[in-house]
Amino acid sequence: MSLLARLLVITFIQSFGSTLIERGLYFYSQDRLGFTEAENLGMALGFGVAYVMGAVASHGLARRLSEKRVLGFALVAQFLAQGAMFAHPAAWLVVAMNTLLGTLMGLMWPLVESYIGAGHTPADQAAAVGRFNLAWASSIPLALAAAGPLIGFWSPGLFAAAAALNLASLVLAWRLDRRPAHLPLDHPERPTPAAMVRYRALLTSSRWLMMASYSLMWTLAPLLPLVFANLKVGVGPATAMSGLLDVFRFLTFLGLQVYVGWHSRGWPIVAAMLFLPAGFFMALFGPNVPAVLAGELLFGIGAGAVYYGALYYALVVKNAAVEAGGVHEGIVGGGFVIGPLAGLVGNRLTRVLGGPLAGMLAGMGPVILACSAGAIWFLAKTSGNRLPRDA
Repeated sequence: MSLLARLLVITFIQSFGSTLIERGLYFYSQDRLGFTEAENLGMALGFGVAYVMGAVASHGLARRLSEKRVLGFALVAQFLAQGAMFAHPAAWLVVAMNTLLGTLMGLMWPLVESYIGAGHTPADQAAAVGRFNLAWASSIPLALAAAGPLIGFWSPGLFAAAAALNLASLVLAWRLDRRPAHLPLDHPERPTPAAMVRYRALLTSSRWLMMASYSLMWTLAPLLPLVFANLKVGVGPATAMSGLLDVFRFLTFLGLQVYVGWHSRGWPIVAAMLFLPAGFFMALFGPNVPAVLAGELLFGIGAGAVYYGALYYALVVKNAAVEAGGVHEGIVGGGFVIGPLAGLVGNRLTRVLGGPLAGMLAGMGPVILACSAGAIWFLAKTSGNRLPRDA
């Protein structure tokens, strides 16, 4: 098996296992533990804070200990945490281990991204990022479809399956190089100074909007179980339906890999700026199942466009260093924190403002506006620095 194939298999397996916990756990907690909206949002908030801590620590730990050693530690520790959830799935332990898993997942993904992106020219970087995105994104709807039956027929199996997948990843990671080999900084195919200026602006603009994307997504994740429950959809079909967002994110990744005309262009950011809030509010407040699914469709397209751009520009600008993935995943984790926190504010304002829609607008509206303003500000800086179509 080639190095890239090995890394893509690890990515698929780990994304599948992570999704069982990251997304499936909210269906478990609502169905088996009786968690309320506020309790699910609180659990999501704890996960998000821990995820940021892991992502921020990844670069320094990898520099001191090596990428392979830190990755191995993260995989073993995840196995132990998920094993503890399987052995004793009490509410307090599930919440505590989920928070620990947030740190470990935040630590793990920048290392995988560094291995994936290392040694590529900018042109090859887009293809490598595309394959990585397709590998992790394709696993998510499959994992969500599996989560429902596991919760329904053997709920501890949710944790057992995730733990087993961590062991499989550990076996595959055993033969990775101690450190990934990066492209020399003076390589002739590194971006020109003019291209680098534009890439940095597009990177920052994409990151602002990715913050909004994950803030909204991590409000949707703990609340969609209750949305579908209120629409009288059982836990099995509901987990699968919640994965429609991820199906369209995957299709967006596929489209952006095939069509490279978006490189160094700002229109994907503008499109995502419109699709994300529209999809979010449709998914949460749609009056029926088709409306909720239409919201997931719009949100998935917007989330896919901004994520792909942010990771591509980060790996090009930072030459695939762990730092690039660490900042990228730190922003993802920031969304994991801001979203549930803003969602909790919206939940508390529901009675004051006369309804859940008004409360959520008050809670999430400032996040959407602030992140959109940041994205527009840096996107505007690219207007006088256009590059050829194939840049």
